[in-house]
Amino acid sequence: MVPAHTVHTVAESMTPSYEAVIGLEVHAQLKTTSKAFCSCSATFGAKPNVNTCPVCLGHPGTLPVLNEHLITFAVRMGLATNCSIRPTSTFSRKNYFYADLPKGYQISQYQDPICYDGHVEIELDESTTKRIGITRIHMEEDSGKSIHDLDIDTLVDLNRAGVPLIEIVSEPDIRSPREAYLYLQQLRQTLMYLDICDGNMEEGSLRCDANVSVRPVGRQAFGTKTEVKNLNSFRNVEKALEYEIQRQISLILEGGSVVQETMMWDAGAQQTRTMRSKEQAHDYRYFPEPDLPHVQVTEQLLEELRITLPELGLQKKGRFRTQYGLPAYDAGILVEDAAVAAYYEAAVGHLRQPSVETYKQVSNWIMTEILRVMGEKKVAIGEVGLSPLQLASLVNVVADGVISSKTAKDILPELYASEQTADQIVEAQGLRQMSDEGALQAIVDDILAANPESVEKYREGKTKLLGFFVGQVLKATDGTANPTIATALMKAALDGPLDK
Repeated sequence: MVPAHTVHTVAESMTPSYEAVIGLEVHAQLKTTSKAFCSCSATFGAKPNVNTCPVCLGHPGTLPVLNEHLITFAVRMGLATNCSIRPTSTFSRKNYFYADLPKGYQISQYQDPICYDGHVEIELDESTTKRIGITRIHMEEDSGKSIHDLDIDTLVDLNRAGVPLIEIVSEPDIRSPREAYLYLQQLRQTLMYLDICDGNMEEGSLRCDANVSVRPVGRQAFGTKTEVKNLNSFRNVEKALEYEIQRQISLILEGGSVVQETMMWDAGAQQTRTMRSKEQAHDYRYFPEPDLPHVQVTEQLLEELRITLPELGLQKKGRFRTQYGLPAYDAGILVEDAAVAAYYEAAVGHLRQPSVETYKQVSNWIMTEILRVMGEKKVAIGEVGLSPLQLASLVNVVADGVISSKTAKDILPELYASEQTADQIVEAQGLRQMSDEGALQAIVDDILAANPESVEKYREGKTKLLGFFVGQVLKATDGTANPTIATALMKAALDGPLDK
């Protein structure tokens, strides 16, 4: 077996060369309070089988009632991904028999999905974007969850049965595992900016299946595809696609042929394994759901939802670069999380000297200090304990020359532990820098007079001694001398005439 990470170099060396054709099916669990067709709680993490009722358990004689938030959330995602929205769409029954599907069918959409013909942009690098088409976004309900316990048996938790989902189906426009990663990342960010899904792949809130085939470069016809399931992280999506692409290429080159089947990604073994032959639409025996009326989306509702759409991540990144002069890297990090982006803008709104330099300083503090604390404590930015005003005050006192960057880093822990601003801490502890040029000049003169041998060595070419002299100034002032002013005065004195 060729290791997965060699797929690109191996594929490029083939004669003829092969390219991948990839489409992703992404299921997003929506952040509604109740389930799609009943009033049971949709909250994650409850004890098994407590969030259930006769409707989501599929008892005879029960009737589903559509959760209106399922419609509005689906339409918001459709608008955010440039989809057309159907004024009228319907639900269907998708029939299959699994232990975790109590009704024996799933209520889904089939022939007329509510959103269709959209696209998203992904950034391949700082200057290149690519458009990935979206075939459809449709509404459906989730199944339950099977838990395979070798010591007991297969257990079933039906809390998830009936939780509302949207399925986002891409066009086969993706050509590499990296593009698939970027596309999935863009979808997740959009869902989270819209606040309709928490994007947690580990908890199953966001799940991805990948359809992948290969074909000789230049050929228009698609090859035989396989579907890869069980992709519960961004990295697993990338690894599984790398492996499956190479497996298909190797199979073809050895004279075999790819069989259409459903695979699962075994993260432990780092390989795909066959689950079953791939189902076709007719296998599910779709037919219209008789217990639900048609879904109507009026122009008024569309307009109401359209005007509430937030500025999305890619747009915000571009604006941060132009409005604040941030590098692409900084802007990309800040807009990954809508709350972090909002925190950044709140902080720069409190700057006394707004400029490209101070905008960058706010970004630096967030990326080096605040994101680190968020990661260590596993908290959101609003729970870090440092307000945007406090952060701005720290940047302000440095920009005003009141304290040095080093002192700012020293007092940062005190800001976390209080509601004080940096200005208040500086005044209370007497940390204000000495910036009086006259007073500093006198100290510079005394230090030069006390170190004639070092002055002579500096003037003979050992200019690195400048650091020694500046250090003496800081020592003489107990670290309160403004280092920028002290350095300038000391250098001028050392480079100036020998006699005044």
